[in-house]
Amino acid sequence: MFGNWVKTSLLMAAIVALFGAIGAMVGGQTGMLLALLFGGAMNVFAYWYSDKMVLKMYQAREVDEASAPQFYGMVRELAQRAELPMPKVYLIDEAQPNAFATGRNPDNAAVAATTGILQLLSAREIRGVMAHELAHVRHRDILISTISATMAGAISALANFAMFFGGRDSEGRSNPVAGILVALLAPLAASLIQMAISRAREFEADRGGAEISGDANALADALTKIDAYARGIHLAPADAHPETAQMMIINPLSGGGIKGLFSTHPATEERVARLRALART
Repeated sequence: MFGNWVKTSLLMAAIVALFGAIGAMVGGQTGMLLALLFGGAMNVFAYWYSDKMVLKMYQAREVDEASAPQFYGMVRELAQRAELPMPKVYLIDEAQPNAFATGRNPDNAAVAATTGILQLLSAREIRGVMAHELAHVRHRDILISTISATMAGAISALANFAMFFGGRDSEGRSNPVAGILVALLAPLAASLIQMAISRAREFEADRGGAEISGDANALADALTKIDAYARGIHLAPADAHPETAQMMIINPLSGGGIKGLFSTHPATEERVARLRALART
C-alpha cells in the first residue's frame, strides 16, 4: 500500500514536471507557470474524478442484483473472499472480451466488464477474471492506473497544443521545431510512465486473483481465450483513448505500428505459464 502511494506521488510529480516543460517551450516562463498550475489542478481533478471519466469514456452502465444477478452475485462473493467492500459493478456494451477496475481506493472502487467477455467465457473463467480485477483493488493499483490514464490523455492534448502553436526559443521567438519535438516526446514520456507502472503489477494481480478465486487455472484459461479473441475485435473506446489500455486485463489495442512499442502488459504466454505453475504448487 505504502509503495503504491509513493509511486502515485512520483507519477503526479513527473506529470506536473512534464506540463511545466511543455509550457516553457510553448510560452517561456509565463507558459511554464501556467502549465504547472494547470498540471496541479489536473492532479486534484484526476484524484477525485478520473474513475468517473474513464467509465464515461467506455459508456459503462451500472448494474445491480436485479439487472445482472449472476454477475453481480459473483463479484459480491469474490469481494467477500478478498475481504473488500462491495465495489460498484458496470457492464460495457462492446464485443471485445475485456475488463478493468477503477476508483481511488477500495471503499470507492468499481469493476467493469464488457458484454463480450461474459459471452465468451464460462462462469468459472469469468470468476477468475473478476478475482484478478479485485486483486488490483486490494493492491490499490486502481488509483495510479486511473490517474495515469487520465493524465496521459491530458499530456497528449497539451502536446498537440504545443505543436499547433510552436515552441519559443530563449528570445521568445517562435520555434516550431521545438513544438514538434514536444508533441512527439511528451506522449512518449507518458507512455513510458504507464509502461513502467503496468507490467509488474499484472503478474501480482494474476497471483492475487488466483488466491482470491482459489483457481489459478481458471484465470489462465480465461487469459488464453481473451488474448485469442481480443486480437481480432476492436474496442472503440480504447482506440479513441489509448491511454486507458493499461487498465485492461488484456491489451485492447492491436500490436501493430507505434502502439505495439508501448504495450503495457506482459506477454500473455508468460502470465499463463506462471499461473499454471502456481496451480501445481
